[in-house]
Amino acid sequence: MNTLISAIINKALDGLSLRSAATAQNIANVNSSGYRPVRVSFEAELAAAAAKDDESVRAVPLEIEPVDPRGGQPVRMDLELETQSETAMRYGALVDLLARELQLQRTIIRGGQ
Repeated sequence: MNTLISAIINKALDGLSLRSAATAQNIANVNSSGYRPVRVSFEAELAAAAAKDDESVRAVPLEIEPVDPRGGQPVRMDLELETQSETAMRYGALVDLLARELQLQRTIIRGGQ
């Protein structure tokens, strides 16, 4: 696996982990009056950085940001659960990809055995 792909996968895993934490925070505060939901958005910036180089990918910021309060939308449990489920599926897919890569490398090191 080249360094760019490795950097992309690592940054995506970090971003998805942070998104999962933000979503859990939203779910925990679903009945808290005045609570402002938070989000983690990184995919567009990660895609743009991936077109450059691995250092650009590593420099992509990952932050929990409050949702614009002007919308005045309360936390919706159904949407938060959907986000959590999608995040977990993406995270699992990336972990599976890493596991396959490690298995391939182990096979190569063992000489195909």
